[in-house]
Amino acid sequence: MALLPVAEALQRLLDGATALPGESVPLADASGRVLADPVVALRTQPPFNASAMDGYAVRAADVASAPARLSVIGMAPAGRGFTGSVGKGEAVRIFTGAPLPEGADTIVIQENVRDLGGGGIEVTEPTVEGRNVRRRGLDFCEGDLLLEKGRQLDPAALSLAASANHPSLNVVRQPLLAIIATGDELLPPGRALGPDQIISSNAYGVTATAQSVGARALDLGIAADRKDAIAALVKKAVKAGADVIVTLGGASVGDHDLIHDVLTGEGMQLDFWKIAMRPGKPLMFGRLGDIRCIGLPGNPVASLVCSQLFLKPLLARLGGRSCRQEIRTARLGVAMHANDLRQDYVRAVVREDAGALIATPFGIQDSSMLRLLADANGLIVRPPFAPAAEAGEECSVLMLR
Repeated sequence: MALLPVAEALQRLLDGATALPGESVPLADASGRVLADPVVALRTQPPFNASAMDGYAVRAADVASAPARLSVIGMAPAGRGFTGSVGKGEAVRIFTGAPLPEGADTIVIQENVRDLGGGGIEVTEPTVEGRNVRRRGLDFCEGDLLLEKGRQLDPAALSLAASANHPSLNVVRQPLLAIIATGDELLPPGRALGPDQIISSNAYGVTATAQSVGARALDLGIAADRKDAIAALVKKAVKAGADVIVTLGGASVGDHDLIHDVLTGEGMQLDFWKIAMRPGKPLMFGRLGDIRCIGLPGNPVASLVCSQLFLKPLLARLGGRSCRQEIRTARLGVAMHANDLRQDYVRAVVREDAGALIATPFGIQDSSMLRLLADANGLIVRPPFAPAAEAGEECSVLMLR
């Protein structure tokens, strides 16, 4: 099977992927979720002409010039408006948020009022009509479109929805990613290792990648290198309602690389297997009914790079989100050799120097070396058959952080 170019692999993996159906969730649980439907105001805000300041509700005609003496006939705290009417020469003590009393058309702030005692006040600064008054519907009116479908719910959007009297919202269902690690040599972190064993680490990075775009992750643990053990976990993933199944390791061509046979035996239709990239050549993709299956390489760096390039955009699209890789132009910090037929993703440190980005690759790029990936903040992207490049030449960098 010929190696598939990276761009074509991504296009085929994303083909037909659309936002999952919506579900209603309480407003308190909707933070970070994506709207499946637009949000329309169920009320008007403010619902009445309201005071924007603490002060006195008066008629503008009575305070067109200063000083002006008025009689205080009542009080209007927020939540308990004055029920009477303001006439000529009268004022009502009012507080922020309270309804503007009938007859009043402006607010004199308390700093511009002197208390004369005995219910009398003196306005020391003239005030025009409508000053410090929030008109009914200033923010929004019932029936207004407030939030578009596809909006990710940030603090401001949540508060707006609450103000519009929505106790719950219809949001895109979070994709469920089921993760299956494979390998007799693997043990969970914290276990005492035998002479031929290593720690299983890939699932944690893959889970974090999924969560970064709002997906849920179900770690089904480690399957032994037996077809029945792997198939049992695949069946668990299907029963759990997974939208995407990711296997870690076992997708290459060795005698113990069983993923292809198990998944096709369960009914997966293989789309592609092996792509022209480094690291990550053994990537596999197919469909098991409506479930998308991705076989990630077992090498830790290859697994995480493929998660960034393929899994993250897929889960984002299923969750109704956009996912744009940050590609920037930089200059090489050192010379690089010519490339072969595979697209390279080279771990590098990217720093700014005199307004330009300098990308310096690590000298060793072995795909088992997680520490270098943790130290890297970018991947230099070298196309297939890229010629040798000298230090200072331009390059493309996929920023990781």
